[in-house]
Amino acid sequence: MTDTQSLGITLDELMDIIKQRSRSAPDSSYTAAMLAGDVDALLKKIGEEATEVVMAAKDEDRAQLCYEAVDLLYHLLVTCERFEVTADDLAAEIRGRF
Repeated sequence: MTDTQSLGITLDELMDIIKQRSRSAPDSSYTAAMLAGDVDALLKKIGEEATEVVMAAKDEDRAQLCYEAVDLLYHLLVTCERFEVTADDLAAEIRGRF
């Protein structure tokens, strides 16, 4: 993987890792814990990360906005995995909005 890899490829790889964690559920995996834990805790995390995105944007802090946006994306993808929403489902929804 390179730093210039497309967002789509990178998100596909991340979704694959999340899916692997859901299958193997290693004890040391934060992702596995989020997938197996209380759904309210996962959903609360999305709210927290969304708020952090808003605050970084309000502060016009580009680096922090990037960091927080990635945290939000990660937790959204974990939530999608938990509810069996696939990358294909997301892509179809996006394409349907063009």
